[in-house]
Amino acid sequence: MTPDSAPTVQQLLAFYLEAGVDCALTEEPVNRLSDPDIGAAAREAALPKPVRTIPAVIAAPRVEAAPAPEAAILSAREAARTAPTLEALRALLEQFDGCALKSTATRLVFADGNPQARIMFVGEAPGREEDIEGLPFVGRSGKLLDRMIAAIGLDRTSVYIANVIPWRPPGNRTPTPQETQICLPFIQRQIELVNPDVLVTLGNPSTQTLLSTREGIMKTRGRWFDYETGTRVIRALATFHPAYLLRSPSYKRMAWQDLRSIAKTLEQAQTTSSS
Repeated sequence: MTPDSAPTVQQLLAFYLEAGVDCALTEEPVNRLSDPDIGAAAREAALPKPVRTIPAVIAAPRVEAAPAPEAAILSAREAARTAPTLEALRALLEQFDGCALKSTATRLVFADGNPQARIMFVGEAPGREEDIEGLPFVGRSGKLLDRMIAAIGLDRTSVYIANVIPWRPPGNRTPTPQETQICLPFIQRQIELVNPDVLVTLGNPSTQTLLSTREGIMKTRGRWFDYETGTRVIRALATFHPAYLLRSPSYKRMAWQDLRSIAKTLEQAQTTSSS
């Protein structure tokens, strides 16, 4: 595209997607300058303003600082610890303002599935479809996850699904380490309250966050870990995120091996509990 040529619709859409704009808020575009009051204010704002000096005796407006990350993490830990049930934990997250992602997301994406499930899947963060519907794993990767769990005789009524981050990062960007640490106490409490027999971390970010490892998913997938809740040790396995499998379908064979290992462990746990 030359500097003098106008961009095509496809080029504009590609630009918006790169900038993180991937959904419309209304059916029709809104010309906010058409409003007489707003238009006048905008025109006035565009005019040059005379320079004014502020007397030294007049204090500058006080700007409230955002809570420090350490304070937000501490607040999250204290709040999560007080939740006696999943319903109470969800209510706490709805009221929690310590994570900036809440202000840019459409809604909280807490969980889906059966709270009494023996197996819990945890991903990293919601995407566009999840942000719209308020449920985890409902887009393309969610449909693949449904097929994955169906391959071992399960469905969403027999599993529990959540994310480390319950709010969508703008433009599906990677959550920052601070955002992850702020949200971590809530997902830890969520796992503790569900109390599954098997915990499955989907992808590298959730695996490294929950299983306290710095190794990549290629080294951790298929390996069993002990996940400590403070009251119980839960068997945990890392595997590929469905979104990664959509981009790299050649790894589906390894994911199938992980699923078979999960099914075997669930069967063993059932046998142990019934004996």
